[in-house]
Amino acid sequence: MAKAYWIAFYRSIKNPDALAAYAKLAGPAVQAGGGRFLARGNPGKVYEMGISQRVVVIEFESVAQAIAAHDSSAYQEALKALGQGNVERELRIVEGV
Repeated sequence: MAKAYWIAFYRSIKNPDALAAYAKLAGPAVQAGGGRFLARGNPGKVYEMGISQRVVVIEFESVAQAIAAHDSSAYQEALKALGQGNVERELRIVEGV
């Protein structure tokens, strides 16, 4: 079975305090769901039509595990701490090759 990856792209962070509250809860929730952080931060260099924005990459054993971690009550609490409108981001779950 192929591994899976959460890839989050942060277009803008309007409330750093809300993001910090989210991160405090989200990290443990993701790890409890089997996730392993591979990369987190701003790009060292952007090519082609890329946008210099915060990126987070998390590895899971499968797409099903990644979805279950996202849908877990612990991660949903983290999303509540983040609140609405405090960040603009995209979160994608991608199957590995």
